[in-house]
Amino acid sequence: MRGISRNSLAEATRRLDENVLASADAAQHAVSLGSELFEVVAVLDREHSLRRWLADQANPVEAKTGLVGQVLEGKVSPSTVIVVNDVVSQPWSGARDMTNALERLAVYATVTSVEGTRLDELEDELFRFQRIVISEPELRAALTREGVEESQLFSLVENLLSGKVNSATLALVGQAVTRPRGRTLEQALEHLGQLVADRAQRYIAVVRSAHPLSEAQLERLRTLLTRKYDRAIHLNTEVDPDIVGGLSVRVGDEVIDGTIAGRIAEVQRRLAG
Repeated sequence: MRGISRNSLAEATRRLDENVLASADAAQHAVSLGSELFEVVAVLDREHSLRRWLADQANPVEAKTGLVGQVLEGKVSPSTVIVVNDVVSQPWSGARDMTNALERLAVYATVTSVEGTRLDELEDELFRFQRIVISEPELRAALTREGVEESQLFSLVENLLSGKVNSATLALVGQAVTRPRGRTLEQALEHLGQLVADRAQRYIAVVRSAHPLSEAQLERLRTLLTRKYDRAIHLNTEVDPDIVGGLSVRVGDEVIDGTIAGRIAEVQRRLAG
């Protein structure tokens, strides 16, 4: 997001933290709050005219919050109504920015109960599930089959992951599967993982190597990347024998290719040119 939407997102996030998540029992109900916010995002994605009206800066804030009350009260918790009202009260560059902000706040609420090393575990669980989806075409086909009810898809996710991951991971994977919002399943999982990392104020580095790296090697790499990007780094590692040797590191859109295969390919490109 840029300009006015970025400022509005910062304000909506501040209000989420101070007005809703700061309460003593916030962690206990965080996943439920996140789930309800995801439901609101789904409604706005379906109802284009409602979404556009709520994002239109020409409409009075009082009218927007009044409509939100009519639509949501009695169907969701008061905390959810507060968060949605805070979002629609902000100015947005476009309707899509508004719904994307609500999606982000849904993720932030979902992971409120996850702290410290458990947040690392959540990011690892999302990444591992993404790699499983990529490596198992039959599973991917089952999770992305068209015409299947959302409830059936979520039940499949529950059968796969219940008792094996924490509740926040289960909720986020369920959203990626049932409501990818125009993304592929892999893209949806990566997107939600990135929002979790944003909440933790760090970057995700996807590290590919021919062999598993030792803890000492991982710590050195984490230190180097933290210095390079001036931000905390979470490492998602993947073993890929095809790269022969060395490392490939992707942080966002930037790829640092130090693999032997990558260097050979570069030499070949230069010779061909």
